[in-house]
Formats: sequence, structure tokens, C-alpha cells
Amino acid sequence: MELCGLAFGVWMVICFCASVDGYPSGKIREACTSMIPCHGSSPQRSPEHTITVNGTEFKPGDYIEVHLSGPDFEGFFIQARDAEHLDSPAVGSFMLVDRRLSQLLTCGRTKNSAVSHTSKAKKKYIKVYWIAPGDAPKRVQFLATVVKKYKTFWVKIPGPIVSQPNAPSPTTPLHATSEALLTSHPVSYLSKPFNASGCGSMKFCIRNPSSCDPESASCFFLSFQQEKSSVLIEMSGPSEGYLAFALSHDQWMGGDDAYLCINEDHRVHVRTAYLKGRSPPALDSENSLEDVSWRLVDGVLQCSFRRSIRLPAYKGRFNLDASYYIFLADGEASEGGLIYKHHRQPLITNGIYSVTGLPQDIGGSRSPRLIKAHGALMFVAWITTVSIGVIVARFFKPVWSHSFLFGKEMWFQVHRMLMLTTVMLTSISFVLPFIYRGGWSQQAGFHPYLGCTVMALTIFQPLMAGFRPSRHAPRRQLFNWFHWSTGTTTRILAVVTMFLGMDLPALDLPDPWDTYTMIGFVAWHVSIDVLLEIHSYCLVRKVEVIEDDRVQILQSLTSAEAEGRLFKQIVLTIYVCGNIVFLIAFLAAINQI
Repeated sequence: MELCGLAFGVWMVICFCASVDGYPSGKIREACTSMIPCHGSSPQRSPEHTITVNGTEFKPGDYIEVHLSGPDFEGFFIQARDAEHLDSPAVGSFMLVDRRLSQLLTCGRTKNSAVSHTSKAKKKYIKVYWIAPGDAPKRVQFLATVVKKYKTFWVKIPGPIVSQPNAPSPTTPLHATSEALLTSHPVSYLSKPFNASGCGSMKFCIRNPSSCDPESASCFFLSFQQEKSSVLIEMSGPSEGYLAFALSHDQWMGGDDAYLCINEDHRVHVRTAYLKGRSPPALDSENSLEDVSWRLVDGVLQCSFRRSIRLPAYKGRFNLDASYYIFLADGEASEGGLIYKHHRQPLITNGIYSVTGLPQDIGGSRSPRLIKAHGALMFVAWITTVSIGVIVARFFKPVWSHSFLFGKEMWFQVHRMLMLTTVMLTSISFVLPFIYRGGWSQQAGFHPYLGCTVMALTIFQPLMAGFRPSRHAPRRQLFNWFHWSTGTTTRILAVVTMFLGMDLPALDLPDPWDTYTMIGFVAWHVSIDVLLEIHSYCLVRKVEVIEDDRVQILQSLTSAEAEGRLFKQIVLTIYVCGNIVFLIAFLAAINQI
């Protein structure tokens, strides 16, 4: 009895040791059937690595190029099996490309029927050749087990299925895992980024920024290349979540044919959807796309696929030989593949285009023209005309009091002209978002509320000025104070409103550049205002000293007045030039989006 107990204990120790033993040398014949490494933990469920091949058909004796790629991994194990019986023994044999990284193993009776690692050294990419045997099944699927680190591994990651020519349809459904894509077509991994060669001559391209290089990490790229009765589509851009484009009959979301490349647990799924209104897209259960490939490197998501020009059997798919507005959007996605609303305005073409027509290389805009015009007019009004008008009224009364323009003092005419221009520009700009939206926007936060307040005060100011009392009337002092306080309040609210508007999705100027530039403008205006206040104070003190001395009063006052006039004119010239620089910077930024 003691002997039996001792034997049982030895057996348990052996089993335990075997279950936690690793295979740093890659000699893992014990795992030929299960493909499970004995690392004492359960496999992960969401693969990060991808198997790709260079063809979809084979004949006995053919060489099929097989790639395994993804984030750094230590170990791997690759086999080919009958696609209709994945539990069956390995099929065919392999040939190595780099013996430093990979080695051949014999599983069952077939020599060189598996490939594994040679060491724990980290690797990102493995390339081997599979040789099709004479007795190969009609369909063969590649499987891989990948070990990222000792207790982090994936088992039997499904790869592409290759078939013999004229292979009949399978009598039973092919085995699939929870990681299998919804598409029934093979999915491969792109080995290199897209390029812009052929844009405008062989394929229709959309790029943002215009003429950017799709190999750049900041370039959004979409291309269409017609090949007989189908179109090859390539899409790439900086996104950790998803990229999507849609074909639309107008420039509003809703009733559109959409295509999405979604990063789900480091694997990219390419899906189609029909957009209904502004609700999240309902992904199609059937996929009409072929030749799907993808790549996810350094935060840049790339995918390509092919679809027929006409797909009458698929509801919601538009014909590609018609003209549409084209949307290009990006956003975040959850680990389960759930996509969230794009955090900024999609790129929208400025007109309708046929992607199968004349090849073109175009850009687009993430801001509608009416919204761009709204922003541009507001910047012109509140950065230039109103700011200069206030400086003139505040500091140039004594300088231009003896100069007249159209029968009135020059300072007053310049001030009135600039302020009426502000009212006109603000009024025109104010109605543009309502024309674009067709009503009130519920998505713009406090910006429209403050905008309406600014508009009301802007109209109220000149109306109040029309009832200005005469210069020596008792109520003139009260009017001056009320006129100044209303104008100052309006300017402060206008700046706050512009701060909020610059980051709205419909305009979305570059961040944080827009905030810093607006802060720079406010600081510039305040510094000029303070400088002129100090100068005015010093000038008054100088005149008081001259009057106290009672010597050469007339000559000294004339000299002081001339000195003050020259200084203020120089400062005004510098201030106007500075405001123009800020204005050009903002207008250039608006033009780029």
C-alpha cells in the first residue's frame, strides 16, 4: 500500500512539473496535437498576432509563403491542417527562411510538418514556406500558437484558408473560433504602408492635409482604383480606434453607405454599415467585401479591401459608378469593437464625385464653408475693427481733435466707421450657423448662448450712441460711462465666445495652438492699452510741471503735444500691424481645416 502511495506521489510530481515546463528551445513536439504550451496558465482569448499568406489557391508541390507578425513575442508554433477537420494531424511540410529564428519539427509521421522558435529572443515577424503535399485535402488552414511571455499566450490563432482549384463547397461548416472575422473571405496582413503613386492618374485619392504622404503618421488617406468590375479601396490614418468613410447624397449624416475599419483588441475588422440619421451605425451581418487586408503600426491604422461596383443583392450598398459626397471620419472604439462618435468633424469633400470616373487627387474640409466664413468674419470684426476702434476713441481724441473728416472730428469718424463695420460683420456672421444648421444647435454648448448675447449688445451699442446727449449736457457723463461699460462687457464676452467656438467640432482649430494664439492676442491688446495709459499719465504730469514753472509755457505745451502725437501714432501703427498678423494666423488656420 505504501509502495502504491509513493508511486502515486511520484506520478503527481512528474505531471505537475510537466504542466509548468516551458520550451525556450522550441522543441515542443509534445504539443503537436493540442498546440498548447505547458505554462501552467490558460490561453488568452483575443489574439494580437496575424497569419497571412501570399495566395488563396494551391496545387500539390506548390510553395505558399506564410507570415506570422504582430507585437513582440518570444515563442511560436505553426501548423497547417485540414480546414474541415482542424483536430486532424498536420498537413504538408515547411521550409525555413531564417534558421536563427525558426526551426522545423516533425509532428506525427510527417517530417518538417511544423515550425517553432529557436530561442526566447523577442521577435515581431516570421516568414516560412509551406509545401503542399500530393495528398493534401481540398482546403487547408494555417494555425499558430504565439507566446508573448511565459503566462501570456494564444492557442490556435486561425489563419487564412487556401484551397485547391475547383474545390467543391464544404459539406459542413468550417471550424471557427471566437476570433474569426465576420467576413467569409481570407484576411491578410499588409506588409508595408500605402503610397500616393498613381493618385490623380490611375486612382481617385482623398488626402488630408492636402497632398500629404500616406506613409506619414499624420496623413488621412483614402483611394479608389477601378479594376474591371470591382474597385480596390485603401484607407489609412492616425487612429487607435476606427477609421470610416461613407458615400452620401448630401453633406449631412444619414442615409449613407459606410465602411469601417475597427481596431478590436489589436486586430482590425473591416465592416459595412448603413447610417440612419445621427444614430450609431448598425453594422451589417453580411459582408460584401473581398481581399481584406490590414495593418496597425505606431498608431496608424491601415486597411484595404475590394468590392464590386454594383451590389444589387446587398441592401444599403450604393453603386460606385454614381457621384456622391465622401465623408472620412475617425474615432475611438472599445475593446469589444463598439465604436464611439467621432470626436471631431469628419472630412467632407467640397462637391460630389464619382470614384470610378476621372481619377483625381483632392482634399476636403473638416469644417463647412459657412462655418469657416462665420469664424473668419468674427475674427475680422473682433480682432481688428473693434479693437482698433476702441484704441482710437480712448487715446486719439486729443491727437486728432483738430483734424476733420466729412465735417466731423477725425477720431470720431474713424471710430464710428470701424464700429459700424463691426456691427455689419457680426450680423452677417451671426446668421451663417443658423443657415447651415437649419435652426438652433444642441451640440455647441454655451457658444451659441454667448453668441446671441454678444449680438444683442453689438446692436444695442450703436442704437444707444444714436441718443447721445450733447457734450455739455448733465447726462453726458452718465452716457459715457454706460457706453464704455457696455462696450467693454461686449468685447470680453466676444473673446470668451471665440475661445469656446475655436474648439467646437464644426471648426476645431489646431489645439493647443488656437488657445495660445488667442491668449497672445489678448495679452497684446492689454499691453498696448497699458502702454498708452502710462504714456498719457506721464504726458499729463509733464504738462503740469511745465505749468508750475510758468516759463515758456506755450512753447513747451506745443512740444509736449507734438511728442505725444508722434508716440501714439507709432504705437497705433505697430498695434494695427500686430492685429493683422494675428488675424492672418487665424484665417490661415481656418483655411487649412
